[in-house]
Amino acid sequence: MKRATQPPNDGPPRFAHWLLTRLHPENTLEEVEGDLDELYEYWYHRAGRTQATLRYVLNVLSVLPPFVLRRKQVKQQYEHPSSIHPVMIRNYLKIAFRNLQRNKGYTLINVAGLALSMTCGILIFTLVSHHLSYDNFHANADRIYRIVTEMHRDNIGYNHSVPSPLGKHFRNDYTFGEKVARIISVDDQLITLRNGTDFKKIKEEEGVAFTEPEFFDMFNFPLLEGDKKTALLEPNTAIMTERMAKKYFGDENPIGKTFWLNNRIVFRVTGILKDFPANTDRKNEIFVSYPTLKAYDSWLANDIDGWGGIRDGVECYIQLRPGISVAQVEGVMPAYVKKYRPTSKNVHHYKLQPLADVHFNAQYGGVMEKKNLWVLAIIGLFLLGTACVNFINLATAQALRRSKEVGVRKVLGGLKGQLFWQFISETGLITSIGVIVALGMAVLMLPVVNAFFHSQMTLNLFQNSRFVLFIVALGVAITFFAGSYPGLILAGFKPVVALKGKLSQQHIGGFNTRRTLIIAQFAISQVLIIGMLVIMYQMQYAKQADLGFDKAAIVMVPMGDDSTHTKMNALRNELLRIKGVEKVSVCYAAPASTSSWGNFVKVNNEETNFRTSIKSADDQYLSTFGLELAAGKNLFPADSAREFLVNEAFLRKLNIKSPEAAIGQLISANGGTMVAPIVGVVKDFHDASFHQEISPIIITTNKGYYSDYAIKLNTAQVKTTMAAIEKAWLEQHPDQLFAYQFVDESIAQFYETEDRILQLVEFFSLIAIFIGCLGLYGLMSFMAAQKTKEIGIRKVLGSSVSQILWIFGKEFSRLIGFAFLIAAPIAWWAMTNWLQGFQFHVQMEAWIFIVAIGGTLLIATLTIAYQATRAALVNPVKSLRSE
Repeated sequence: MKRATQPPNDGPPRFAHWLLTRLHPENTLEEVEGDLDELYEYWYHRAGRTQATLRYVLNVLSVLPPFVLRRKQVKQQYEHPSSIHPVMIRNYLKIAFRNLQRNKGYTLINVAGLALSMTCGILIFTLVSHHLSYDNFHANADRIYRIVTEMHRDNIGYNHSVPSPLGKHFRNDYTFGEKVARIISVDDQLITLRNGTDFKKIKEEEGVAFTEPEFFDMFNFPLLEGDKKTALLEPNTAIMTERMAKKYFGDENPIGKTFWLNNRIVFRVTGILKDFPANTDRKNEIFVSYPTLKAYDSWLANDIDGWGGIRDGVECYIQLRPGISVAQVEGVMPAYVKKYRPTSKNVHHYKLQPLADVHFNAQYGGVMEKKNLWVLAIIGLFLLGTACVNFINLATAQALRRSKEVGVRKVLGGLKGQLFWQFISETGLITSIGVIVALGMAVLMLPVVNAFFHSQMTLNLFQNSRFVLFIVALGVAITFFAGSYPGLILAGFKPVVALKGKLSQQHIGGFNTRRTLIIAQFAISQVLIIGMLVIMYQMQYAKQADLGFDKAAIVMVPMGDDSTHTKMNALRNELLRIKGVEKVSVCYAAPASTSSWGNFVKVNNEETNFRTSIKSADDQYLSTFGLELAAGKNLFPADSAREFLVNEAFLRKLNIKSPEAAIGQLISANGGTMVAPIVGVVKDFHDASFHQEISPIIITTNKGYYSDYAIKLNTAQVKTTMAAIEKAWLEQHPDQLFAYQFVDESIAQFYETEDRILQLVEFFSLIAIFIGCLGLYGLMSFMAAQKTKEIGIRKVLGSSVSQILWIFGKEFSRLIGFAFLIAAPIAWWAMTNWLQGFQFHVQMEAWIFIVAIGGTLLIATLTIAYQATRAALVNPVKSLRSE
């Protein structure tokens, strides 16, 4: 008879084994199962598979009911304590400590992976819960709405502001609102404290807000000092937060103190507000009485003229009466458009926006869209999940080394449950260390995260019960998720097989699951890497592309408070005499700027249906910024609008084919206060970020609308030139603060959001790559343990080290290749959609994908190189003795 020479790798017949485990009495199952397994192996080697299978089946049948009766239950001499008995728990922890001390490298890798992912999880949880709590502390928050505007013209625009008179008219005309309040915010204001001849000047970036008293009836911002009903009734009164009062008046009682706004309007402090919480969108901390608006801006305060347009910062809030619906209120709004804007081609639609939507709706200036929060939450879950998977990979790879320990414990009476809890204890210990490390890292990183997101989040274990619950739930979930599978694998070892060291791949789980997980990890990593490369490419293009004008070494300096413009010409001449100043122009804004003066103009008395950007500037504007004429001539020096320049985009909107054909046509702008002919056409230049098309633009002289000096500098002596400019400016404006900004810096601000996204993608790419490398390391450990004998045999048969290394390299190259096939189309689709948000953008090119997979292969090679080389260099004698 032919005898089998190989061990029975596939084990006894599965069906017979299944019958045995299901039908044989439980109290003798383990010993019968072990005996039959040994007998099967013996028969296999003596008589072959067929005879072994037949005998195994017959023996299994012989030990099933009714052939075998249940043994009478006898009381065990020694009772097994419960698996979660305190004595057992102490034993679990003691063994766990010993195992972790013995395997320091394994412990370090697992703690690092879990701690890193949990740090991200903690920070993301803090960020998400912080943003979801914005302005949810106001009473009746569910009935508070902000009126916003849809502007229907050649396209639809969205603005969180409304015409300034709307709130007053709505309050007087309808009873839908229980409370109605207007608030007008003006940023970057100069606040001055005067004490005799001493001046204390402070630039207040958040500015002040002209506020109606009903605002503080509607919102929960407590007044600590003063009367809420009267504090803002009279003109020239103001209230401020405790922090602002401390900033301006120190320890003195601020009530009754005075301050000046832009050196023009004096205010008396009549109340002090409690400092605002961090989770509110209200940034102003100085509120001045609404009746004073007339002295600050008569157009905004005018109840008729104010309907003519929308100024940023004008907000109107309504607290609806119970039972009033949004549709009822929005249904009466068109009447205001018909009454006050009957002929305008910019048709307003006034809508109600819930207070809960204000923080999240990007169309109306919301700072954080909810979809971004959910994306962050998913990334956090992914990081936690992959860290757990890597933990499982490493733990099951380690299981081979612990087989004899498990066998001995089982022989000595250890139960499956006890072994399972033993491994759960070890996982819990590693997770606990990881949680402590993660909390420390989260505390250290929180200031960076706050600076990045411009937030004021805090981590306080002792005051935030929700956060405590999250930490506990996180630790328990990771312990059971990461520890259960390895625990069940270890507890399921058969003592005979374990003690003989004959555990096979079948006993500790197959490769395919691990391969799938590694592919998923690297697919996500490559999506992030491709995304990062595309964003970097687009940012480089946006910052280095030709904008159509010169932005280098041009500094914008505000004109200061010079309402009569008497100092303008004197200072301009003074600036031109400074060494290092090449050109000076006075203007409303630089060619590309966040300041935009939109208008609907008439051409030859025909009103256009598109928004036109007006840039008021003198005759030096073109030469200072290097703008080029396509036809006609430059503006003639003048103090009012005598001539217009237009850009090529303006002609395209009017369907004028030739620049020369536009010369001489009559433009009426700014409500008819500017009427003049076109004398020249400027070549197109980018007036905003690459997200937007080039706007139709008109340029004209009008000194009443100049607000900045544009100064072209010689780059060889910028520092000394700026000092001289500051000195000259302060001589003309001694009561004001000097400020400036370079044009290229202001243009870079267009892409702050993209820069922030790029930094986030870079960060998460690094985390994903790191965790992916941990996964590779785990799989490499698993493969090295599995292939020890194979490597020994190959080396004995003459394989070189490089051939052994290729065994591992081939496996991982295949995995990364599969990952790339999944990642490439996903990344292409996602980044193509992202680029659609730019009117001017780069193309998805092949080198981006080549760099992504090449970089991934390099990182993977570095990760597995040490273990693969060590496995390849092991003495084959030792390898062959290992089993």
